[in-house]
Amino acid sequence: MTAELIDAKIAGLGDWRGEMLGRLRALIHAADPDVEETVKWQKPSNPAGVPVWDHAGILCTGETYKDKVKLTFAKGAALADPAGLFNSSLDGNVRRAIDLFEGDAIDEAAFKALVRAAVEANLEKPARPKKR
Repeated sequence: MTAELIDAKIAGLGDWRGEMLGRLRALIHAADPDVEETVKWQKPSNPAGVPVWDHAGILCTGETYKDKVKLTFAKGAALADPAGLFNSSLDGNVRRAIDLFEGDAIDEAAFKALVRAAVEANLEKPARPKKR
């Protein structure tokens, strides 16, 4: 069901943002075949919600805006980024993001290495279960 929601979001964008989000999604799955997809933060202003990729905690989220696709890595500040993919949210203590604009290319090998590093960071220190 979740995969279909993300498929619908990508198709519903109908432009380069959907193509980019789809390409990034495929790279995430290539880097981590055990990744789980969810959709969070559905609300009236964003009924399709935000795609979230998870493995022992959130790896990253995929948001779309009018002019960009933003992938935010939950533990990005703790990840080595030798290729310099992170270009947004650089001042925070925890998260880092990659903003991609129309016509941008992504270094696929570096991106997959970043996803694998995020998995390792989560496995070293998994997310705590939420108290209910």
